[in-house]
Amino acid sequence: MDLRYRPVEEDDKLSLDDTFTTDTVFEVRVEPLGFTLVAVPVPPLTKEYPPDEEPLPASGFVAEDDGGLRGFVSVEPQEWNRRLVLRQVTVAPSHRGRGVGRRLVELALEHGRSIGARTAWLETSNVNVPAVRAYQRMGFTLCGLDTTLYRGTPAEGEIALYFAKQL
Repeated sequence: MDLRYRPVEEDDKLSLDDTFTTDTVFEVRVEPLGFTLVAVPVPPLTKEYPPDEEPLPASGFVAEDDGGLRGFVSVEPQEWNRRLVLRQVTVAPSHRGRGVGRRLVELALEHGRSIGARTAWLETSNVNVPAVRAYQRMGFTLCGLDTTLYRGTPAEGEIALYFAKQL
């Protein structure tokens, strides 16, 4: 079955299993004027995300076939700084490693350029090493972190990593 890519429609249900397993996490080492990420091996760690409390924007792209939704990217333009925020990129476990996420991100970046965005920006966790590596392969660079973002949440102890890409 060939995948079809199309813009998100208002009645699309953007929900897929986004669980992943990794044997590496990024440890954040704080230095006087910055920080360093160090890849640290760990026993296999499976991360499950709780359901989203906030609805995703009805803007983005989906990958689907006759069996249904296989991936999506949800985007939100910020007009004040002409930034395109990639709110969520999710690919069904059965379709990971096949370029689906890359194609969805490419479509999102093309959309960002078409609306005059200058930068694409996203956030992920230091535990989501597979995503970090994928974003780096797509040309995103680490631009910041937040050691407090996940306090009081199921992701307590994780660190938010922010990535950006010029458009």
